[in-house]
Amino acid sequence: MNVLLVEDNLVLGDAISDHIAANGHSVDWCLNLAEATEAAGTGKYAVILLDLRLPDGNGLTLLKTLRREANSVPVIILTAHDQASDQIEGLQSGADDFLVKPFGLSELSERMNLVERRH
Repeated sequence: MNVLLVEDNLVLGDAISDHIAANGHSVDWCLNLAEATEAAGTGKYAVILLDLRLPDGNGLTLLKTLRREANSVPVIILTAHDQASDQIEGLQSGADDFLVKPFGLSELSERMNLVERRH
């Protein structure tokens, strides 16, 4: 599975990237919205793991752009935003799942497998 990770926290991004690779998947890691927008446009990803708080904008901008362009790539939001209203906004914007930080890497793997099976 090709995974696009959009995460600006270096420690967390490194842990997630290593975990994904250890599970036999390939991962491209973007640190900001501009890089992520360019990478997501290639259409080569089976799933996007998307942080919301990025140094150059909100990850929901990318999600809404993908959905407006009829890009149905599964997106799992990874964020510290823990309010129900944040989750609802993410899901209404087209996310397939929503994980609140901190989360376990094994849970992330299971959720990635779940969205891949759905698509």
